[in-house]
Amino acid sequence: MRAAEAIDLVAAARTDADLFGTDQPARRYRELVAALHPDRLPADPAVRAEGTEAFIQVTTRWRARQVTVLGDYRLGTPAHSGDLADLYDVGDDRLLKLPRRPSDNDLMAREAYALRTIVERGDPRYLPYVPRLVDEFPHRDATTGAERRINVLATAPGLHNLDEVRGTYPDGLDARDVAWMWRRLLVVLGLAHRAGVVHGAVLPRHVLIEPDAHGVVLVDWCFSAPVGGTIPAMVPGHEDWYPPEVSGRRACGPGTDIWMATRCMTSLLDRQAPRELLDFARGCRPRSLGRRPDDAWRLLRELDEVLDRLYGPRTFRPFTLTP
Repeated sequence: MRAAEAIDLVAAARTDADLFGTDQPARRYRELVAALHPDRLPADPAVRAEGTEAFIQVTTRWRARQVTVLGDYRLGTPAHSGDLADLYDVGDDRLLKLPRRPSDNDLMAREAYALRTIVERGDPRYLPYVPRLVDEFPHRDATTGAERRINVLATAPGLHNLDEVRGTYPDGLDARDVAWMWRRLLVVLGLAHRAGVVHGAVLPRHVLIEPDAHGVVLVDWCFSAPVGGTIPAMVPGHEDWYPPEVSGRRACGPGTDIWMATRCMTSLLDRQAPRELLDFARGCRPRSLGRRPDDAWRLLRELDEVLDRLYGPRTFRPFTLTP
C-alpha cells in the first residue's frame, strides 16, 4: 500500500470497519502503519504532514478497539461515531467523546465552552434540552505524543435523531407531529441564544427526540460560536444545509440557527402540510441574516399563534417510531 492510498483511506473512513475492514483488521492495520510510518513517508512536506496525522489516527483508533483507560474511564469499542469524534459508553448514562484527530481539539473546546456557558447563563428549567458536560480533560498518547481534548457528556435513553425519524416516515409526518418537535427546538435555541451561543450545526443528525414524552435534545456543540462570531466549519456532506453567512465566513447570529432549524422541520413535513405553516417557515429563511427572525422565544409565540389558528388549543398527540 502506498502512502497516498493510505492517506486517502484514512481520510474517507467514517468507522473502524471502513478503516480496518472486517475480515483481517490486524493485517490492514499493519499495512497502514507500514505505509504511514514517519520514517517511510516521502520528503514532500505536505505529504509528510498528512501522512503523520493519518498515522496518528490509525494508531489511536486501533488502540481504541481494545479496552483502554483514559483518565478514570474504561473504553471498549465506540458506541457511536460522530462528525469528528468517537463516542464511548462509559457507564452511568455517560458518553466519552474522543476526537479522531488532534487538529479537532479546538472544536472540542468550543463544545465544552458552549455547554458551560449555557449552564452559567441559561434558564435552569430548560437545561435538559442540551447535553450536560460531566467532565473534560486532555489525554496524551504515550506512544505518539498526540494530545486530545476529551469531553464526557451525560446522556439519556430512548433518543432518536431526525434522520431516523425521516427514515421511519419516508413520506413525511403530519404537521401536528412536527409541531411539538419544532416548538421544543425553538426552546433550546432560545436558551442558547440568550446565553450568547449559536449552535452552528442544527442538522437532523444533531436533533434528538424522545418520542413518548415529546422530549428534544440538541447535541454536538463542537461547531458553536459566540453570537457575532464565525462558525468554524461545516459538517462535510451537509454544506447545502447552511445559510449563506456560514459558507461566506461572515458573522453568525441567532438567525443562523433559525434558518437551519426551519429546514430540519420542513424536511419532515408530508405533502399535506398547511400553507400557513409553510409561509411561516419561508419567513424564517431569507438569505440575508439581517432579515431573518433573531429571537427564538418570540418566534415560538408566533408559531403557537399559527398552530392555534390551524388546530385550536394544544392537546397531547402520541408519537411512535413504529408506524
